[in-house]
Amino acid sequence: MNRAHGADGERAGVGRPKKTALLVAQQIVEGIARRGNRVGDRLPPEHLMLAEYGVGRGTLRESLRYLELQGVITLKPGPGGGPIVQRPDGSILAATLSLLLQFEDAPFSSIVEVRTALEPTMAALAAERIDDAGLALLRENVEATRADMADTDAFTAASERFHDIVAWGSGNAMFGYLFDAMSGLITGSVVGVEYPRRQREHTCTAHADIYRAIADRDAAAARELMAGHIREHATYLEKRFHSALSRPIRWNLDR
Repeated sequence: MNRAHGADGERAGVGRPKKTALLVAQQIVEGIARRGNRVGDRLPPEHLMLAEYGVGRGTLRESLRYLELQGVITLKPGPGGGPIVQRPDGSILAATLSLLLQFEDAPFSSIVEVRTALEPTMAALAAERIDDAGLALLRENVEATRADMADTDAFTAASERFHDIVAWGSGNAMFGYLFDAMSGLITGSVVGVEYPRRQREHTCTAHADIYRAIADRDAAAARELMAGHIREHATYLEKRFHSALSRPIRWNLDR
C-alpha cells in the first residue's frame, strides 16, 4: 500500500471542496469557542442552530454526528437532551494515525524512532516550563513506578505515564497529544513486549535521574538523560522484540 507522492506533493483529497456538513461542523466549533462553552454545556436547540447556520435538518445532524465521532460533543437523547460539549482527547489522533500508518505499511519501529527524536526535546522543555503541580505528579509517578515493579501491567502503565507527564510538562500541547497518540500505538499490550525485573529497575533509575534534572531546571541534563534512556530502551526492544517491532501497524479503535 505504500505509495510515492507526486512531485507537487498532492495527496488524494487535497483541494477538494468541503462538504457543507463539515463546514457547518467548523462553524459549530467556532461557536463553542466564541461563547466560551465548557465541558458539560448544552449547545443551542436544533431550531436555533438551523436558523443560525441556514442548513436543513439532515445536514445539521450529519455535522453533529461528525463532531460526536471527533469527541467534541455527545448527543444526549430524549427530552431535555441534545448536543453536550465534551473535550476531545488523544484517542482520536491515535486512531487516525494508526489508519494512516497502516496504509503506509509502517512498522511499530517507526514509532520508536519518532519517540527517540522527540522525547529529549520534550524533557528539555519540561525542565524549563513544568509547573510545581507537574513536578509533584512526576515525583509521585517515580515513586509509584518503583512500588509497582512487581506488577507487569501496573509497571508498564506507570512507566508510560511518566513520559506522558514529561510531554505535557513541556508546555507544548502538540507534544502532549503526539505522545498520547504514540503511546496508544506501541504499548506493551499491542506488540507483546515484556520487561524483566532488571529492565524495570533500570527504567526506575533512569526516570529518577530525569526527574531530578527536570526538578533542578537543568534542560541540558534532562535532554541528555532522556536521550540515553530512550536509546537504551530502543536497543532493548530491537534486540529482544525485533519481530514485534517489524510488524506493520494496524488501525486500532480500542484505545
